[in-house]
Amino acid sequence: MQLHEVVDVVTAEEPPMTRTADDIVAAGRRAERRRRAGFASAGVAGLVVVAVAGAFTLPTLGAERGTTAAPAPAGATTGTTEAGWPQAEPFSFTFRGYDAGTLHVQNPIVTSTGYQIASVYSDGHTSNDRPVTAEEIEAGGDSVEQKKRAAGGKPTLWAYLTVYRPGVFDPAGIRNAQQVTVAGHRAVQANLPVGLDPGKPIAAGNKLFAWEYAPDAWAAVTSVSSDPATPSFQDLGGLVGGLKPSRPTPALLPFRVGYLPNGYRPLQTGTHAMPGLSGIAAARAGDHGGATFTRPAAPTSGLTAPYDAVEGGIKDGFHIFVTPSGSSNQSPEPGVTKCHPGPDRQVPGGDAAGGGFCNVWSADGTVVVQVSGVGLGNRLPLTELERIARGITVADVRDESTWTPAAQALRP
Repeated sequence: MQLHEVVDVVTAEEPPMTRTADDIVAAGRRAERRRRAGFASAGVAGLVVVAVAGAFTLPTLGAERGTTAAPAPAGATTGTTEAGWPQAEPFSFTFRGYDAGTLHVQNPIVTSTGYQIASVYSDGHTSNDRPVTAEEIEAGGDSVEQKKRAAGGKPTLWAYLTVYRPGVFDPAGIRNAQQVTVAGHRAVQANLPVGLDPGKPIAAGNKLFAWEYAPDAWAAVTSVSSDPATPSFQDLGGLVGGLKPSRPTPALLPFRVGYLPNGYRPLQTGTHAMPGLSGIAAARAGDHGGATFTRPAAPTSGLTAPYDAVEGGIKDGFHIFVTPSGSSNQSPEPGVTKCHPGPDRQVPGGDAAGGGFCNVWSADGTVVVQVSGVGLGNRLPLTELERIARGITVADVRDESTWTPAAQALRP
């Protein structure tokens, strides 16, 4: 699945993708209880969720990438940059949501070794990062029409703010960018292609605006709107003054890993969300948390977009998802563990690898853990995915006081 298809989904220009392959193929991506974007078919029914990290293409890719991330120690440092921003460790939140005119930046929910991401909403638009309600399903009809009625005819918007760590973002990698100065900050702005597909023409409603919020540290807002005029670059530039540092807070996860195969390192997390852009695309879907691991460690310089927005950005990895059982299109199976081979490729001997996934249901059937390598070029045999899944300990998903800082939770 390419990024332009994901954009079509999250902006409600067509019905959204669902979790199961059967639904995708047979039902034509009709609305289900839970909305998902950026997923690929795994070829088996009952799949909880499969994010397609690494299957996206952005026109901004092309900058040379450099160093790789070292393992992140637990906790965060207390120093600050000369601009007053905290020198926090990866998997920490260092800013909070804020308002800028008609735009509303939410608290960040995704962290990684290179950035944090927050959803951006607009008074004049509707965003599709929430599940379709039971009432909407009962009422029937096309999900796009449901959204249009609920929004009172408002244009759709998919937008997110990525705050990069110092040295990670390379503004020179943005194609056809115009250099500007906003509120005393260096900035670049560019229109992006239709569907963010580099093979298509530029779309006036697709915009990228990035600015240097601290020395060698950049923030970038990506905006995909069905209204070419709004938000404008001037609107997006209004976000510059409101981005302020906050006390570093470690991202919390409702689980801990007990086993990791050699060489795999944590890349990104989602708190009350799936990891990466899938978490942003379903920010209000009620998920508990997740993480992405990759081998080798991902680069931490030369980025022009989040890791899973770049084709091949995750070459060998897997996801961990912790979600409510209601997220699945299959009936809960309390206490059951089931694994399924994936379609990505076969390894010598006929053992399916690269795309398998395992589901582990809680004893009461209310929570499901999934370890999935679908779409990530995963090289692990299914037995290893099962070992990872069985080694995960889930906290009380309703009580954050039982959750663990990501830097600790992601290492055995």
